[in-house]
Amino acid sequence: MRRPPPPRSPEEHVSSGTGITRRSLLVSTAVAALAAGPLAATAKAAAKAPKVLVIGLDGALLNRIEDADTPALKGLMAAGLTAPSALYADPLAPTSSGPGWSTLITGVWPDKHKVLNNDFTGHQLAKYPDFMTRIEAAKPGLRTYAVASWNPVTDIIFSAKVDTRVSTPAAEYDAGTTSRAVAEIADGDPDAVFVHLDNVDHAGHDSGAASQAYLDALHGVDTQVGRILAAVKSRATYGNESWLVMITADHGHTDAGGHGGSSWAERQTFLIATGATITPGSVRHDVRMPDVAATALAHLGVAIDPAWGLDGRPVQQPRPDDFDALRDTLRGPVDEGGIGSGVLGFTHTPPSGWTVDNARMGSGGVTEWRGWSFTTDEFWTKAARDQGRENNIRARGVFAVADGDEWSDRTTSGTFDSTLVSPPYDVRGGAAATLTYTTYYRHEAPQKGEVLVSYDGGAPVVVKTYAADTPSVVENIALKVPAGARKVQVRFRYSGGNNWYWTIDGVKISAA
Repeated sequence: MRRPPPPRSPEEHVSSGTGITRRSLLVSTAVAALAAGPLAATAKAAAKAPKVLVIGLDGALLNRIEDADTPALKGLMAAGLTAPSALYADPLAPTSSGPGWSTLITGVWPDKHKVLNNDFTGHQLAKYPDFMTRIEAAKPGLRTYAVASWNPVTDIIFSAKVDTRVSTPAAEYDAGTTSRAVAEIADGDPDAVFVHLDNVDHAGHDSGAASQAYLDALHGVDTQVGRILAAVKSRATYGNESWLVMITADHGHTDAGGHGGSSWAERQTFLIATGATITPGSVRHDVRMPDVAATALAHLGVAIDPAWGLDGRPVQQPRPDDFDALRDTLRGPVDEGGIGSGVLGFTHTPPSGWTVDNARMGSGGVTEWRGWSFTTDEFWTKAARDQGRENNIRARGVFAVADGDEWSDRTTSGTFDSTLVSPPYDVRGGAAATLTYTTYYRHEAPQKGEVLVSYDGGAPVVVKTYAADTPSVVENIALKVPAGARKVQVRFRYSGGNNWYWTIDGVKISAA
């Protein structure tokens, strides 16, 4: 969101779960940027009091953090996890602050929380509340604190059930937000803290992400992050605490400035995280925006109820699937001209145990999409923007795609008809079993997607057919395992022509 230069105002507005209060907060003296290593201590977190600090850098780009003079942020990256990630785009939601912060803070995508713009019209934040509200419900004895330079974060997204919500006066802007966060951490006893800093976004709108002004803004916010981290370390009880620190952003920026569209730069976000259970210097590609909320809940020992419908999963509990093992084998574009030669993102070679049956597959077409392919969000969405590919939100890392639309962009013979075949999974005859997978399907007749299962090498039987648009979902299909069966194999058959696409990810069988 574009914000005007902060006007001068003498007032401070503080809202809390018990009503509106006013208080003066001490401004901490400047401290040197924290060397982040101690935050990644390997001491067992279970023996220490868990604490969470989330700092949101509005409009910050990870690649420009790497370019800028940002010692505190780079120290955190060296001491912990760096996870680049990407957002959705219209028609799901624009890459703007309202949907972005709501996704990060609630742990669900915009199709659930329904914050689809910066007006928050028709939102479902009561049904899918912020992670601090969930903390208050599960562990009301914990202290929660949120402070923001952009008021909707603390006035709307975080509910009144949060112990303290502070909307920093515009006249004080990020300096006031930082001072309040420092005072609360150093002198209070918070268990969960959220801090929103806005000036990087302001610089992006005014000067563009390719500008020196944007780099200068990143340097400035890095100094503020350093002050907040120093406040953590200065606590008298720090040695008995296990702090999880997460740094993230709501969207990116174009080089010229601005966001809201579907370009790769605008869709960028990231997570930088340090804590006792996080591997120093690690990089992951399976982390998505809703994971921030889930990770905070898990660290504080709040059990995640499946009934909440969270899309996030704790980063402390990675669940890589078979397709993710292909990342190091991905190659650059062959026929696709708009992706960029430096982008590695597709292979036709399946992971161990999987096969692709192209016996019915037509010939010719675009090499990258001839039959089922294994690809990444960046590679696939850059192949053709604004055709809905950006909204494959529930896939993670490397996923499988059958894309008849892109395949047909060069001369073809025959039709697109390809089947992705899983390895055999163990089942118990007569017992219940569930087939789970993440999928996203865009339809145009005569296209069809079929899910088939076979037991112990028998004839495949259709258990699910796709013949209409299906948004990104996690499917759970109950299987009727025949008596005596020991193995089940799954097939995903896509048939069509110059139509649309089908993605598959996270395939697993849960057997009783």
